[in-house]
Amino acid sequence: MSTRPRSDARPVLSGVLNVLKPPGMTSHDVVDEARRWAGMRRIGHTGTLDPGAAGVLVLCLGDATRIAEFLTDQRKAYRAEFTFGAFTDSGDAYGVLLDERDASALAAPALEAALAGFVGAQDQVPPMVSAVHHGGRRLYEHARRGETVEVEPRRIEITECRLLRFEPGVRARALVHVECSKGTYVRALARDLGERLGVGAYASFVLRTRVGRFELAAAMTFEELAEVAADGRLPTVLTSMDDALADLPAVDLTPSQRAQVADGRPLPLFQIPGWARLPVDRPIRLRDARGLLALGRIEEGRIRPFRVLRGSGGP
Repeated sequence: MSTRPRSDARPVLSGVLNVLKPPGMTSHDVVDEARRWAGMRRIGHTGTLDPGAAGVLVLCLGDATRIAEFLTDQRKAYRAEFTFGAFTDSGDAYGVLLDERDASALAAPALEAALAGFVGAQDQVPPMVSAVHHGGRRLYEHARRGETVEVEPRRIEITECRLLRFEPGVRARALVHVECSKGTYVRALARDLGERLGVGAYASFVLRTRVGRFELAAAMTFEELAEVAADGRLPTVLTSMDDALADLPAVDLTPSQRAQVADGRPLPLFQIPGWARLPVDRPIRLRDARGLLALGRIEEGRIRPFRVLRGSGGP
């Protein structure tokens, strides 16, 4: 986290904030609340969470908006309740009921086997009621207009899909743990699971428990954030950009290397101790004494800065 002075004597905040989003709010609603707490406009989120869902929503404030895309790419974890014996048009409890069936024959072993079948890379069709763009509009806008469009599947990966609890019945229910890549819709997983089992299903509740290194246990409620903002302590609860991207490999720069990177100039790999261990397929944190200076990638035997976060004129 960092701050710099502004004309009204309040600091301009820069850092990442782990917010506990309540159900019933859009992700943009949460951003608007954060703008009121922080007294600044430059705030964005790192991945939409459905209005009916709750849990971790990671916000970027100030200069940290420049790393938002890298936080969006991080893996996510969910705890979801699936209800069987019904289909909805949205895949969750907020949609229109399309069909009902008797799910009383569903048993835990069959459910566990079906869940295991969803682990791995696959194509998933987003729900028709979703924010995915199609033909210049979001899918939910097409749905509101009564339009039916062919939705293109998207490549996702589910790394864990595990049954935690099962309650049999005509409307059987299951509590499921899911870990997945960005772009995965848990309510689409519920829809596809119900189809595979032949009884239909929807996600009756979804809780996001993790985004990258940001855990539900550390997420702050609106009440907590309003209190720390009122006391002027909001800077103390922000995570620095460097810590937010701590899963990325790092290079600690010498003073001369710092000057090169701050100017956007590449560094020869032979000047970097342990350069052979650096990955070629991931961004690399380029750090100085103040923390994250830039993000770079390996190209043609050099580390080329592609996102300089503090220029040569900075301290």
